[in-house]
Formats: sequence, C-alpha cells, structure tokens
Amino acid sequence: MIHKIVNYIMHPKKILLYLITSRFNKFIDDATYLKILYRIKVGRKLDLKNPKTFNEKLQWLKLHDRKEEYTNMVDKIAVRSYIKNTIGEEYLIPLIGVYNKFDDIDFNSLPQKFVIKCNHDSGGVAICKDKKTFDYRKSKEKINKSLKKNYYYSGREWPYKNIKPKILIEKYMKDNKSNELIDYKFMCFDGKVKMIFTCTDRYNGGLKVTFFDLNWKKLPFERHYPSSKKNIEKPKNYDLMLKFSEKLSKGISFLRVDWYEINGKLYFGELTFYPGGGFEEFTPENWDKKIGDLINLPTNESDINDEKSDN
Repeated sequence: MIHKIVNYIMHPKKILLYLITSRFNKFIDDATYLKILYRIKVGRKLDLKNPKTFNEKLQWLKLHDRKEEYTNMVDKIAVRSYIKNTIGEEYLIPLIGVYNKFDDIDFNSLPQKFVIKCNHDSGGVAICKDKKTFDYRKSKEKINKSLKKNYYYSGREWPYKNIKPKILIEKYMKDNKSNELIDYKFMCFDGKVKMIFTCTDRYNGGLKVTFFDLNWKKLPFERHYPSSKKNIEKPKNYDLMLKFSEKLSKGISFLRVDWYEINGKLYFGELTFYPGGGFEEFTPENWDKKIGDLINLPTNESDINDEKSDN
C-alpha cells in the first residue's frame, strides 16, 4: 500500500489519471473526458474537428459512430449469435455455461480445466488449469469486481455502455505444439484487411506485438509493446481468417477481428472497435498518421451520432 502511495506521489500524471478515470469520470461529458484523457496518455491535444491520426480517429468514432448492433458485437455472449449466423458456430470456442453471479456456478460440474470470463469488459478473466490448485477466492474477487464496473466509463467506448454484465465459462483451449495461444488480430478498414498483428509471450517474458502486411512481411513499426524477435509463421488458416475478417467487418469504418489457430483449427476470438482505447503510441510516430489515413470517417448524416464533441 505504501509503495502504491509513493508511486503516485512520484508521478503527478498518475494522480490526475486516477482522479479523472476513477472519481470524476461519470460527471464529465464524453468529448471533454476524451480530450483530457488523450492529453494525459498521449501527451498531445486531441483534434476532434479534423482528426488525422489512427488514435485521433478512434476517439472521433467513439463519439460519432454509434450503432446499436455494435453492443452485441462486443458482448462476449451476444457476439456468438453474430458469429454463428455470419460464418458458422464451428468457429466458436465451446461454451460451458452462462451465469449472472459467481455464486451460481456449480464448480463440481465443471471439467478440470476451463476459462471464466465477463462478457462486458476487457481483462475480467480467470483461467483454471487444474481445479485442485485453482484459487476460487481470488477468482471470485476478480470476477465480482469486474461485474460491478461499466467498462464504458474508463475510455468512453460506447458499445460497452449498455451490456448487462454476465459471466461465461468456456472450454480451456490448448495447442498441442505450443505452450501458448497466439492471437492473430486482423485490422479491417471499410471491410478490407490492410494489416495484421500477433500477440505473443503474453505470459512468458512480457507481451510482444508484431505487425505484418498482407504478405506476412514484418512491418517496420511498433505500437506501445515491443515486437517479437522470434520468427512467427503465417497461420495455416490465414486465407480463411482474411476472408471471414472482411465478412464480419463489412460496412464498418474500422474493426479489429481476432482469431486463434488451435491444433490446426480456426477459432474466433473477439471483435474490437478501439484497440488500446486509441491511446497507444507508435514508434516511429509517423505510423500513427499512416494508419490513420486508412480510416475513412463516415460522412453520411444518418451514420453519424451528433455529439457535442467540438466544444
């Protein structure tokens, strides 16, 4: 506790960030909140009148591109119907159960390995690799804490605002050839994949984020996390990932579609509208603008939610 207090005292930005996100966030309108948060996290003024960079355009989309279907697309339970109806339920990780409360879970009926998730946030996850060593108390605290939060308020990611918090339990998935699952994340712009990145070493030495072009050639930039020095092979289901990503993102200015390849079979991960909340830096910095150029913001008035974002 003392260490945390000293850490905040030594970093004034952390104090401001804590106050804005944890104490006053519900009392600030979306546009003002994003401007303050962007200044703190990115270190620059947020231009909502003429957004040019990838990060700026994600903030603009938070405010102006609000469609009801987006809520179901980010809800980890509701999205399963979207995937089933669009590409087929065989690409879904098997679902064990859905619960309103942690205490509703009958752990005696569960397999030895499973994954507990919250449907409405990012990070509300507890992984059980063996029920004999699984920390039920710690997992309950984590999941119950997540259930009480509205994920929308921390970064104003509107699609999460009206999700009813629930718990889902999925089958624990393991690749027989690897100790970890690689996340394959397809960056889609107006329904077309323009680049891909992988997430590796999440639980082994620190997360690595590595970007590739459509020919699986490593791109010369990083975003917030270092890229991997290892050789990451193109997945066997790459063409199918590409095809399905474009199908799932059709008609959307920007959407990230995530996949896993487990024992040679393709599985859907999740859909994300605002990677990193639109606050993660690029190195070199000019790639923020390069990727921002790929986003065509909606111009049709019927597709724009009229927020007071330029006050």
